[in-house]
Amino acid sequence: MADAVLARRTPDAREIVDAHAHLGPYSLFFIPDNDADAMVRVMDRCGVQLTVLSSHLAIQCEARAGNEMTAAAVSRHPGRLAGYLVVNPWQDPVAELEHWADDPRFVGIKLHPSLHDYRITGPRYRPVWEYAAATGCPVLTHTTTHHHCDDPAMLGEVAEQHPDVTFLAGHTGLTRDGFDDAIAVAQRTPNVVLELCGSFMHGDEITRMVGVLGSGQVVFGSDVPFIDVRMSLGRVLFAVLSETDRAAVLGGTMRRLLAARRTP
Repeated sequence: MADAVLARRTPDAREIVDAHAHLGPYSLFFIPDNDADAMVRVMDRCGVQLTVLSSHLAIQCEARAGNEMTAAAVSRHPGRLAGYLVVNPWQDPVAELEHWADDPRFVGIKLHPSLHDYRITGPRYRPVWEYAAATGCPVLTHTTTHHHCDDPAMLGEVAEQHPDVTFLAGHTGLTRDGFDDAIAVAQRTPNVVLELCGSFMHGDEITRMVGVLGSGQVVFGSDVPFIDVRMSLGRVLFAVLSETDRAAVLGGTMRRLLAARRTP
């Protein structure tokens, strides 16, 4: 696949899954090409088969309206896009989970404790853990080292209490010192999977994470449209990995996690 990129060809890969993406405009600054059609065009160019996304509207403002936007995008591109159900702890988590419980367009749950200013260890997330355990849905949560709401150590505490839930550590702690913290958490709690998107991520760190944890605990994510999928993908394509491990990180591990999805 790296040779294809160097030759300016689309990689011949049928199992690239982007595990972390967003949809729509963002309130704090302009992001071009933020709609579903633009996303799929870039996916086609890069050989990405499936992208799992959540809407900025759901994360930043109104969970129900934003989740409806996500559902519409998935319906527009079936088989290419899948949705994370955003749960805001201040906006009736139980009602939101019940409303979308049997909707196959949503394959996981997205949390953003630091943005919502609510610690991941708090009781308002209890319905999320119960739902994830019952359905097999992975939970993608933002993690920020040293933050009072979603430090990796806090995620580790929740993961230890809920070993039947799979947690994706979004951004792997976000900063370089956060990578160390997140790796240590994933070593202690095998139900924590590291997700790779972020401005500080690079190939050497990806090599290190796979070397310590194995490719079954590391998944590719781009954070598109914040970060161009081409740059995020290049980090994995040019990391020093075996082709078996590279294939797992790029999509095999995430496909396995999504296959556990059950109707409640």
